[in-house]
Amino acid sequence: MSERTKRGETRERVYRFVRERLESGLPPTVREIQKAFGFGAFQTAHGHLERLVADGRLAKRAGEARGYCLPGEQFERPAAMVPILGRVQAGALSTAVEDLEGYVSAKSTSSEDLFGLRVRGDSMVGVGILPDDIVLVRSQPTADSGDIVVALVGDEATVKTLRIRRRRVELHPENPDFEPIIPAPGECSILGKVIEVRRELEAGRF
Repeated sequence: MSERTKRGETRERVYRFVRERLESGLPPTVREIQKAFGFGAFQTAHGHLERLVADGRLAKRAGEARGYCLPGEQFERPAAMVPILGRVQAGALSTAVEDLEGYVSAKSTSSEDLFGLRVRGDSMVGVGILPDDIVLVRSQPTADSGDIVVALVGDEATVKTLRIRRRRVELHPENPDFEPIIPAPGECSILGKVIEVRRELEAGRF
């Protein structure tokens, strides 16, 4: 088999990898492609991508680290990339952990006020939030009664439905197997409001 054929096969694998990532909403960087294929040099990955652009199979948005896209999409507004900052308990309280797990795309024009958390526990199944779902959260220090929020009680985070009764904060599960959390005054702070739930059909995508 000729070296040219081998390069062509590798380029086709790079194309399929990039296309799959784009279709899942997570455009890869050149460094990520270099790592995924074990290329010894950054320029090797970059060269494959640039050739795919020259062949018309990919396009590129100028000045963006995740700028490679499918043809025609370079003229569209790119999706905001939202960081997944670890896990949040939807059950008994657990210590808040911030550990960057990856990114998801969002329709918002800016990701500055958004973050994602992967859910543990099943106290919110009544509103369709299941274990291992990702909740997209808008950072805000307050919320209305009835909103689903991520709250910090002491140093422990949880996702619950906020209820405000007689000016007192209550955090209610959406599963009859769990009891409401009623923090002492000053013990609870709102990290943000849940605005969207994402569910992976295939584990390990992010």
